[in-house]
Amino acid sequence: MIDHLRDRGLGVDPVCRVLDLSLSTYFARKKRPKSARRLRDEQLMPLIEQVHAESGGTYGARRITRALRRKGHEVARCTVERLMAELGIEGVIRGRRRRTTIPEPSAPRPPDLVDRDFTASRPDQLWVADMTYVRTWSGWAYVAFVLDVYSRMIVGWQVANHMRTELPLDALEMALWRRRIKKDSGLIHHSDRGSQYVSIRYTDRLSDIGASASVGSVADSYDNAMAEALNGTFKAELIEMQDPWKDVDQVERAIFQWITWYNEERLHSALDYVPPAEYEQAFWQSQEQVPQSA
Repeated sequence: MIDHLRDRGLGVDPVCRVLDLSLSTYFARKKRPKSARRLRDEQLMPLIEQVHAESGGTYGARRITRALRRKGHEVARCTVERLMAELGIEGVIRGRRRRTTIPEPSAPRPPDLVDRDFTASRPDQLWVADMTYVRTWSGWAYVAFVLDVYSRMIVGWQVANHMRTELPLDALEMALWRRRIKKDSGLIHHSDRGSQYVSIRYTDRLSDIGASASVGSVADSYDNAMAEALNGTFKAELIEMQDPWKDVDQVERAIFQWITWYNEERLHSALDYVPPAEYEQAFWQSQEQVPQSA
C-alpha cells in the first residue's frame, strides 16, 4: 500500500505517519528477502496470465487451475483465485439469451425421446441442435449448432443472415459429412419445437439416414438444456468478448476459429476437464483394447 501511494506522489514519510508506521519498519520490510510463498506466486503469475490469454480471456479460476495441473503445475484453486485478483484478470460471466426458433403448433411434432436426460454412452448416439443470434453493424447473424452429447463436441454449424430451414439443415449436413453418417445410424437428434426443426425438409433428412427425431415436449429451455448451454458458452466466450461485430462474414471467420479451439483445446468441466476431441479419442482407444469374443 505504501509503495502504491508513494508511486502516486504522496511520499513515504506522510503515508507512514497516517498509517502510524515508523519509517524504519517500512525500510526493514523492503530489505527483507521474499518469502517462499511470494516466490511461488511470482512463478505462477505469468503461467496464469498465459493460460488466461490462450483461452481468449475466457477461463476463470477453475479452468485455469485445471489447465495448470495438466501442464504439470500443482496449484490450489484458491491460490489461482487470489493471484487472478492481484493480476486484475477474470473469466467470462455468462448472461441470458433470447430464443430464436419460432414454435409451430400446427406442424406434426416428433415425440420427446430424451425427456431431459442428456446422457450418451458413445459418440453419435445423441445429438442436440439449436440456433442463436449475433448482432452486427450490418444486421443480425444467425448461427445453428449441432452438438454430440457424449463428447460435447460441436459436430456441425452454419452461419447465415436468415432463420430459414436451410440454416439448421446446412449445419446438420455438415455434421453428417464430418461424422460420416449415412444410413441406419441409430442416432437420436433432439431439438426444440422451432418451426425449422419440425419442418418436412428437416425431418425427412433425418429419416433418410435412419435417425430418430426428438423434440422437447414442454417447450422451455430445460427441454433442450444442453444445446441452450452451448449457446450461452458461445455468446459469453466469443461474441460478448469481441463485440462489436462488423458483418456476417466476420462472425463466420471467428466462429470457425472458436469451434476449433472449443473442440480441440477447451477444458470441459463435464468431461473431467479434458477437451472434447481428447475425450472422444480416449473412448475409441478403449474400444480397441476390448478383447474380442470368440
